[in-house]
Amino acid sequence: MKIKHLLILLTVIAMTFSGCATSRYYHLGSTEYEDFDYGFPTKKVQVRNIQVACIDEGKSDQVLVLIHGLGSYAKGWARNIPELAKHYRVIAVDLPGYGKSDKGFYPYTLPFYAQVLTEMLSELKVEKAVFVGHSMGGQIAMVTSLLYPERVDKLVLVSPAGFEKFTDGEGAWMKRAMSPEFVHDTAIRSIDTNLKANFYQLPPEAEFMITERIQMRGAKDFDAYCYAVSKNVAAMIDYPMWDKLTRVKHEALIFFGDKDNLIPNSALHGGSTESIAQIGASQLPHNKLIMVPDCGHFVQFEKPEVVNPAIVEFVGK
Repeated sequence: MKIKHLLILLTVIAMTFSGCATSRYYHLGSTEYEDFDYGFPTKKVQVRNIQVACIDEGKSDQVLVLIHGLGSYAKGWARNIPELAKHYRVIAVDLPGYGKSDKGFYPYTLPFYAQVLTEMLSELKVEKAVFVGHSMGGQIAMVTSLLYPERVDKLVLVSPAGFEKFTDGEGAWMKRAMSPEFVHDTAIRSIDTNLKANFYQLPPEAEFMITERIQMRGAKDFDAYCYAVSKNVAAMIDYPMWDKLTRVKHEALIFFGDKDNLIPNSALHGGSTESIAQIGASQLPHNKLIMVPDCGHFVQFEKPEVVNPAIVEFVGK
């Protein structure tokens, strides 16, 4: 499919969903990243020359590291942290380039994030942790398990990226399409549409994902955030997991929503979410797959009543 045809298709998809957008978002002012309220205290951990922000809740020798997805931040785990922190020490991180962490012209590859996370754990005196990742964060968790297996206890993969195979042409198109300028210039209506597409039924508690994404457009580091998002798209394309899954030796719990609008990428090729989920389930040596009914891509936020107890049971085995 030619690029111009793909762009037309994406425009049609956006217009289809855009009727849900409302004018109430247009009056929102700008907010600096540091001023967003996460609902939990945050702290900074120095990793080389990077200040990495994180939420650190709970007291236990068993540690969970929560890794957000593309364009998100630690607050995306707000409906999971309180329950998980009853059982474990929970560290929800803002990856470099996102949230309250430093933003700059870093490599932004998946191995770069794996290195940052393991060095952050060392600074926090944590030898090993369960890596819990959503979407891109799931792909980062798997990369960490390959590069630093001694630092990973188990894996929890929530709608993980990396299972889906893209051709060279599809990958090249995605890299070109997701430029920093494209991210920067995303209209308010498209922000609303794009974030709602993460859910089958948007929970009221998820409204901040839309409002804060709009408010951060005026933040002084917004250009650096847009650069990180663009580079991360390329990073996911350049370090796929579908051809490396049999090398992952850690036990894994996998979640996918059966109404996921983002996996597989419908603008590029067809297929069902369950067919992508089965790629991981068939190739990861030790795993359990949970398909969550009536749920979209942001499984942990849309269905915490399913995800939280399943994680507690899995980690506690």
